[in-house]
Amino acid sequence: MKKVLFLILASLSISCTQTENAHIPVDTDETLEILYDFEDGVIAPEMAFPASKGALVETGSTALNVKFNSENNAWSAFVLKPETPYDWSAYDDFNIAFDISNQGEHSVHIYLDVGDAKGANYTRAVNVPVGPSRTYYAKIAGHDLATPDGRGDIELNFLSGLRNNPVTWESDDEQFISFWGKKNINTSAIKHIRFSVQSALFNKEITIDNIRLRKNPPKNPDYLTDIVDKFGQNAKLDYPGKIHSEKELIKRREKEAETLTGELMHDRSRFGGWKNGPKSKATGYFRAEKVKGKWMLIDPEGYAYFATGLDIIRLGDAATMTGYDYESVQDRTGRHVELALRADMFEWLPKKGEPLAKHFGYMPNTHSGALKKGESFNFQRANLERKYGKNYEQKWLDVTVDRMISWGFTSLGNWTSPKLYQNNKIPYFANGWIRGKYKTVSSGQDFWGALPDVFDPAFAEATEKTAMKVAREVQDSPWCVGVFIDNEKSFGRPNSKSTLYGIVINTLRRDGAEVPTKAHFTKMMKARYASIAELNEAWKKNISSWSEFDKGIDSSLTTEAQEKDYGDMLGAYGEQYFSIVNTMMKKYMPNHLYLGARFPDWGMPIEVVKASAKHVDVISFNVYKEGLIKKKWDFMEEIDMPAIIGEFHMGATDRGMYHPGLIVAADQKDRAKMLKDYMYSVIDNPYFVGAHYFQYADGPLTGRAYDGENYNIGFISVTDEPYAEMVEASKELNAALYTRRFSD
Repeated sequence: MKKVLFLILASLSISCTQTENAHIPVDTDETLEILYDFEDGVIAPEMAFPASKGALVETGSTALNVKFNSENNAWSAFVLKPETPYDWSAYDDFNIAFDISNQGEHSVHIYLDVGDAKGANYTRAVNVPVGPSRTYYAKIAGHDLATPDGRGDIELNFLSGLRNNPVTWESDDEQFISFWGKKNINTSAIKHIRFSVQSALFNKEITIDNIRLRKNPPKNPDYLTDIVDKFGQNAKLDYPGKIHSEKELIKRREKEAETLTGELMHDRSRFGGWKNGPKSKATGYFRAEKVKGKWMLIDPEGYAYFATGLDIIRLGDAATMTGYDYESVQDRTGRHVELALRADMFEWLPKKGEPLAKHFGYMPNTHSGALKKGESFNFQRANLERKYGKNYEQKWLDVTVDRMISWGFTSLGNWTSPKLYQNNKIPYFANGWIRGKYKTVSSGQDFWGALPDVFDPAFAEATEKTAMKVAREVQDSPWCVGVFIDNEKSFGRPNSKSTLYGIVINTLRRDGAEVPTKAHFTKMMKARYASIAELNEAWKKNISSWSEFDKGIDSSLTTEAQEKDYGDMLGAYGEQYFSIVNTMMKKYMPNHLYLGARFPDWGMPIEVVKASAKHVDVISFNVYKEGLIKKKWDFMEEIDMPAIIGEFHMGATDRGMYHPGLIVAADQKDRAKMLKDYMYSVIDNPYFVGAHYFQYADGPLTGRAYDGENYNIGFISVTDEPYAEMVEASKELNAALYTRRFSD
């Protein structure tokens, strides 16, 4: 056995404790290699704590107890790092398993990273509930999972079109959920195995034992066959809330109708503000103001207002790819199986000419998944027609408004159907996308697509058209809180300097005669440096002239002065973007708040955030973490302006779904608790004026047609069945919303 180094990062401590209720391996647990079982004489690792106090820990007949000191730490990790990389290449069909228990007070959403010597990394996650030991495993390789056409491993490459598949064999063990990273790592050189928690609101604790490699048992050959019933539900499991007949759908509709009063909570103003709280000037529209030292929105009648609500209150995102395509898309003829792997997933799809066949659609292109294009079907729409009958969409929208009010929410979140913009019962947030034939630039990691060349005049023209379109939809309604324009732009990632300043690095390589943003960067540097020689000295370059600079240069980062310049250029790009959008917003919607572009937590360079602060009324962020950790958000004190969370969620797999979403809960009860904890962290932050949960309905069981997301993240299921635990948690936190906000 080789010597192993354990690295403990970010205020984390470990100790040795005896494991109780040790896992008894099932018959299929065929161990190939024990990496570490914490027994005397197997491995004598050196325990080092370079990020804390460099303490050494002895091992004996014990398991490893890991305490993640998470409070106010954005990241805590425990790393198993061999002195020389592990070589697992002798195994071609195996998984890595751990026996894990939780002695703490909170469930633990834990990330598992397995990385190779070349830096490739595959991330998975799981939730370990409070309780005794259980075996958790993650697949590393599996030759029997390859597709017949030789495209590779279904499990490890998402070739099914799902972000996470059904388990391929039945057992009492829990499989780690697929998240991101390279799925086929080099098993001959495994450099580390890392456990981490991220932005946890509480200290967490787990005990790990029996780290081992196991042979994969024979798979269930039908694990991807007939997994979807006629309602779009999991066909192979029964669970609370599952619908078994159309009569049951109608009965659930009638029962819920008895509970929806559509009446505001007793302390609410007409627009959802705090009727019993401090009152400010009424302007007839929403605005922002500090109230008792905390940023708040002010509703049209002058009452302090905090935004809570749900995103995606519409039906356009619920379609899933069927595996079929057409010879002629225009008239839908020549239907044929394009990918049997997908087509075989469905127990039922309507036949041509049947009433529910109207819910077939077509995706001309996808972002990611098993197919680039093809037929889709929307089970959610089909179920709503079954449930509400004729004019089902409007009836569903009416029920939805009553639900939001009855559940205590104060608004409808982003991507609400414009059909609800004039509901005049609950405020809403509008949105727009800037689309046009402007030139583009790249960050090098443009997740949702190429970035606009914001110095191209065509970008301003496209922005104006967007502002005009949103203004027509809103009709100057006082019920519109504000407008989000665009979403999760790839302004830069914090992984490295090259990804952080990717827009600048990639644009400097291009020709200013063809790329207006490059021409602007050249102008900035010429104003900063008296000569090209002076720039060369600062950047340690050998550029012959400003003409060569503008034509395109080697833009690799080499000096601190260069890094500062790159930060300034990135900020200039961001300021131009937000300035143009704000100008058009104020021209066409002067009475409504401009809420920015919803920075993703993976892409919020401080230079661009500060640039946006000069032009937006409220800064927006999408934050898929367990909550807002004070240390990570201290920069808001310097900016000192209102902010809002545009997206967050948490999910579980106890109701038939195969993927819980980006934050993993143990079950629906735990999910509801995590919802409240997240919202409390937002409500208690003096700079945030609201948060919207993403999203109203679960993703399709077999994945969203656009990108394969098959997450349990909804307040309602595919059959329009509310998750009672989430509803009750929301009623509780919304009822105490304003008194908690102003509790001190």
